[in-house]
Amino acid sequence: MLTKNPTIGFIGTGVMGKSMATHLIKAGYSLLVYNRTKAKTDELVQLGAKWTSTVAEVAKEANVIITMIGYPKDVEETYFGSEGILANAGTGSYVIDMTTSTPSLAKQIYQAAKDTGIYALDAPVSGGDIGARDAKLTIMVGGDEDAFEAVSPILHTMGTNVLLQGGAGAGQHTKMSNQIAIASGMMAVCEAILYAEKAGLDPTTVLKSISAGSAGSWSLSNLGPRIIAEDFSPGFFVKHFIKDMRIALDSAKEMGINTPGLALAKSLYEELAEKGEENSGTHALYKLLANKI
Repeated sequence: MLTKNPTIGFIGTGVMGKSMATHLIKAGYSLLVYNRTKAKTDELVQLGAKWTSTVAEVAKEANVIITMIGYPKDVEETYFGSEGILANAGTGSYVIDMTTSTPSLAKQIYQAAKDTGIYALDAPVSGGDIGARDAKLTIMVGGDEDAFEAVSPILHTMGTNVLLQGGAGAGQHTKMSNQIAIASGMMAVCEAILYAEKAGLDPTTVLKSISAGSAGSWSLSNLGPRIIAEDFSPGFFVKHFIKDMRIALDSAKEMGINTPGLALAKSLYEELAEKGEENSGTHALYKLLANKI
């Protein structure tokens, strides 16, 4: 059973992780932080978090360990091995991987954790830097219901739409559904704004009309204005979106599903990355379509 005031370890304090960890500190949780680039934890330490020098140290001291890192290979390295989370976390602790990773790895972590008396959840998120900043993330969870209920207050500190989707791997599968919807939708947002500009319209006024109608979407309302302002800073990196689309395409192929919109989006984003935009936000696809790179 999780203690009333658990110590939380947070591994991965990048664009989104930093904001997520900040909300935990402000909610009164004792927080340990680790990031490969120590400077990315400085503001959190100033807010009251404790810096830890290794993943193993986080796992040994925390009751709940949250990971928000880059790629499946990073997740695997962080959880397994003699210096990984599972070899060092105490019996009865909770591990929550909020990275977008593969459903198969989520199941692998779950089983390895269960074998050593640790509770594991896969809980990828959606909402980008804005959702993380405002504590309004959508959190898609896979794992056992009792483990989900135990950490639900922690998850609700970071998000508002927090749902258990099923057993281990279900959170990651749900995130793939999310990314498939975004992939085609982001192409449409960029094309719509480009069309409005070429037609001689004021794209800001066009956005006010179409975002309030049946074409409305989170991407249109939140990233459309950034496109118009030519602000392509990352709420979510192009390189990470490509990673997600690869996972989704592989999973779809395993299930015998044809996803032509996803395949097209992936090819366009790979072209975008090749032109030097891998660290831009996903809405930078507009630059490729508008021949601005």
